[in-house]
Amino acid sequence: MMKYQYLAVIFVIIMLPISLVFSAYISAQLDTLDLQISYDTKLDNTTYDAIKAFQLNTVNSSTSDLTNSKIRDIEAAANSFFTSLATNFNMAGYNSDILQEYVPALVFTLYDGFYIYSPFENTLDEETRSRLPANATYTGGEEVTGLKPYIYYSCRYVKGNIDVTITYSLDNYITVQGTDKNGNGINDAGYLIDDVTYNSGTGQVTYRGITIEPETQLREYVGPTSYAYIKINGVKYYLDDRDSTNQRWFTITNGKMSYVATPFRSEDNDMGYRYYKEAYEFKQRLNDYGILDLRSANAVSPEGTALTPVTDIDGNVIYDFTGTNGQDKIFDFSDNGGTSHIEERDSNFNDHRLAVIRYVVETNLSVALANYNNYGTGTYEFRMPKLGEEDWSRILNNVSLISFLQGLSIGGKIYNGYSVINNNKNEEVVTEDSIYIVEDVTVPDTSNSTYHRVTHEGLQNMVNETTSKGVFNIDFERKSLGSTSSETTLYYFPKRDLGCYTCFVAQTNVVGGYDNVYDYLDSISSTANGRILAKIYYTALGRERYSMYKVFRNPEEHVNQFR
Repeated sequence: MMKYQYLAVIFVIIMLPISLVFSAYISAQLDTLDLQISYDTKLDNTTYDAIKAFQLNTVNSSTSDLTNSKIRDIEAAANSFFTSLATNFNMAGYNSDILQEYVPALVFTLYDGFYIYSPFENTLDEETRSRLPANATYTGGEEVTGLKPYIYYSCRYVKGNIDVTITYSLDNYITVQGTDKNGNGINDAGYLIDDVTYNSGTGQVTYRGITIEPETQLREYVGPTSYAYIKINGVKYYLDDRDSTNQRWFTITNGKMSYVATPFRSEDNDMGYRYYKEAYEFKQRLNDYGILDLRSANAVSPEGTALTPVTDIDGNVIYDFTGTNGQDKIFDFSDNGGTSHIEERDSNFNDHRLAVIRYVVETNLSVALANYNNYGTGTYEFRMPKLGEEDWSRILNNVSLISFLQGLSIGGKIYNGYSVINNNKNEEVVTEDSIYIVEDVTVPDTSNSTYHRVTHEGLQNMVNETTSKGVFNIDFERKSLGSTSSETTLYYFPKRDLGCYTCFVAQTNVVGGYDNVYDYLDSISSTANGRILAKIYYTALGRERYSMYKVFRNPEEHVNQFR
């Protein structure tokens, strides 16, 4: 009996320390996990604050599409990120300067390219330095943190005489530069749209069997007054017709009204009509260039080498430029044997577009994070984390901010986190979900109309071809107007219509079961009311996309077309 007691004592002596150590280990791991979740939440909140700041700045700036203004807005968003990060981590004992050392990069993905905000070496040469003011503080070789040059979503293609660089965007707009099949120079751009017909004799344009026509002028509020307006290359011009004998046009530039010297045409708005007509003509030119024969295997790096496959987080190949996807025609319009319209998400073009954008972003971001180790003062080696497929889906389909936070100790390990936050209401891109349908734009202020998603069930029975309009979702956001006589700021809503509760909040009255909005509208276009809704939507989508700022355009020549 005594032997058993001895054994029990020995067992307790051996197991008690092990249990204590194991318990302490489990407790430490739980603390580490809690801290990691807390840091993930703080990083998400900080990233949201920064992208929200970018949205507010661009909504209230009519010059946000111009390069200098865009850089200003992004730098302000970056400052907002670090301020918010310091606030969120204040209880952890970190301030803004310390935390900046643990943020290897911020990536702002925009319409046709992206900016990386990270440390870099200022390569200011002596010749340039000699032209700066005497009190300038910049020096060559200095390590600074800021925006690196803009990187386009571009890819080079070589096939025979064809040697072109194609720049993609977050929708179906491309820019083509290089030489065509005959060795002639190309410098062209446009939207890729299938199933468009154009009769040069009558000028009639149809899309998916729906006739697209100019629409009556749109109206919206500037302060308390409603004005007719036209949007040209990202800028809205308003017609001040309060004095019938002295009608003038004006713009809102950073919250200030300014009248323009040359008037614009006041007839119907034909932006949507131009969108489809010019897309039809662009397709014909691409065919003449030989671009429509390009395949994925023709894509090469700027140096002419083959592109490496795009893989997911587990290393599985998603898109192989020279392998299984290599023989896919990139610009495969349905009348060339394709199974899907080129502007739809499951087309060969869209698969290739997304693969190119992902390749460019991932390649440049990996270099930026690797180079950060040259500027860091600690011993932690910063590495490119593996982004999940849901994260890439958000990055590739809208304006977004990707933030990285690495190197902080969270007990049992080193924190390595990232956050991806979208901005689905911005002046950069018009997605298929960006167009809302207003039931009646003629209702008085005392009885505002309602706006819906286009997939609102039964919406085709609630719209009218004359009084219903498609509206860009950003136009429902609050804007500001500065007073010329005082320092006060007036806040107003350009559109005073009310959002549909079941569309945007409850989401109980939205039609599902369709891969995209095109399939849904095709399904209801067999009825007269369905065709009316499709026409309203397609006209608005074309109008807003055509009206967006495009770098390729000559702004002065483009604006003069409407004067």
